[in-house]
Amino acid sequence: MRHRKAGRQLRRTSEQKLALMRSLAMALIEHGAIETTEAKAKELRPFVEKLITRARSGTLHDRRLVGRHVPQRATAAKLFGEIGPSFAARAGGYTRILKIGHRKGDGAEMARIELIQS
Repeated sequence: MRHRKAGRQLRRTSEQKLALMRSLAMALIEHGAIETTEAKAKELRPFVEKLITRARSGTLHDRRLVGRHVPQRATAAKLFGEIGPSFAARAGGYTRILKIGHRKGDGAEMARIELIQS
C-alpha cells in the first residue's frame, strides 16, 4: 500500500531518483530550459524551486545546503550569481512546464521545463 507516500517513483530506487533530480536540476540551471518526460518535469519543479529560493538569500548556510544537490561549482555560482538575484522580487513560481506532445519512440508524454524570465 502507498499510504502517505507522496511523489512519483519513476521506476527507480530513492538513490537513483535523487541522482536523476540532481542531474536534471543542474542541466536546467545551466541551460535555462530542458526537454524531458512530463512526469520527470513535474517532479523536478519543486526540487529546483527550493534550490532557487535558497539562492535568493545567498548566505553561507544556503550555499552549503544547495551544494549538496549542485556539486559543480560553476553551476552553483551561476545559481547564486545570476538566477537567485533575478528572482529576488518574485515570491515563487520560478519555472514553467509546457507540454510538447508525444515522443516518437515510445509515445511518452514530453514536456519542456524552463526558468521564467524576470
